[in-house]
Amino acid sequence: MAKMRIPLVDLRAQHSACRSEIWAAIERVMESSQFIMGEEVERFEAEFAAFCGAQFAAGTSSGTTALQLALLALGVGAGDEVITTSHTFIATAEAVSHVGARPVFVDIDITTYTMDPDKLEAAITPRTKAIIPVHLYGHTADMRRITDIARRHRLVVLEDAAQAHGAVCEGRRVGTWGDAAAFSFYPGKNLGALGDAGAVVTNNEAVARQVKLLRNHGRAEKYEHQCIGYNARLDGLQAAVLRAKLRHLEEWNRSRRAMAQRYNQALAGVPLVLPSERPGCQAVYHLYVVRSQRRDALRDHLRLQDMEAGIHYPLPLHLQPAYSALGYRNGAFPCTEQAAREVLSLPMYPEMTEDQVHQVSAAVAAFFASPVATRTTG
Repeated sequence: MAKMRIPLVDLRAQHSACRSEIWAAIERVMESSQFIMGEEVERFEAEFAAFCGAQFAAGTSSGTTALQLALLALGVGAGDEVITTSHTFIATAEAVSHVGARPVFVDIDITTYTMDPDKLEAAITPRTKAIIPVHLYGHTADMRRITDIARRHRLVVLEDAAQAHGAVCEGRRVGTWGDAAAFSFYPGKNLGALGDAGAVVTNNEAVARQVKLLRNHGRAEKYEHQCIGYNARLDGLQAAVLRAKLRHLEEWNRSRRAMAQRYNQALAGVPLVLPSERPGCQAVYHLYVVRSQRRDALRDHLRLQDMEAGIHYPLPLHLQPAYSALGYRNGAFPCTEQAAREVLSLPMYPEMTEDQVHQVSAAVAAFFASPVATRTTG
């Protein structure tokens, strides 16, 4: 019997497992007709804040708008500088640009692909207002050191937790270390909606209140607008779906960690750089990312075996045409650029079977066992 294709992510498998719960959630919204904001949004906000261990959550239309509105609520604006990493999706820097501030990039720790605290203080200037550490691939940034540096320099910290729902750093879930955190519920995330959605999580009531004003045209009461805001509301339908799926998130994250452990065991001894968790932290493996100098050839090999692999991300933000005006050049951030050349995301989703992990691992091992793949990597 022919082998089945192994996708990078399998949303059909996830949705088929909780289809009845999702349809019941949708029907509740259809019955109430509260399609914009409403009770489902309020309940999801309370439930997601509790999941993160935070006091407040404010639903938004996307992870990008969550970042943008959080920056505004934290007082970041024109003339300010915001330090973040270049090895991330463009939304991280895009939100900084949209509030009129300037993104300033620092290099990553090549082991965890997150912000290198050793590079942080050198990037701080009198114009620096905020730091955005990115919890990339489901791994946590070094929040203890980053927040210590931020406090010394009186800077605000906004966690980009778009890929790290439920990840733990030194006993605390991400989203509770900084002044606020932005989450994305894009469909492929660990907790995904059936479209775009996001949320800002915070322990600061004033920040939560301001985000809720900004997302809804600056409106506190109907036709009473306290500030110039945006149309960045979380839909009732998406909130209801997220509530249904949130009940499974712990289980799904445990499954991701189990799949990662199986990969680690199966790929031990293969000339690849495998994911590494910072001591005292628990990653939630939004992606299972390996590194190889022969990344492109390995991806092509897997494609021939009908196994999908991805590259997150092939061109760093500091080298993107959109940010050419910042003046960064090739070589500015060696670890970031090395990661861009070498990272490869293997299939990872909670519904993966042990056999599928074995098939992918065997295909990877076979590639490196071939006569043309004798060089070591890393």
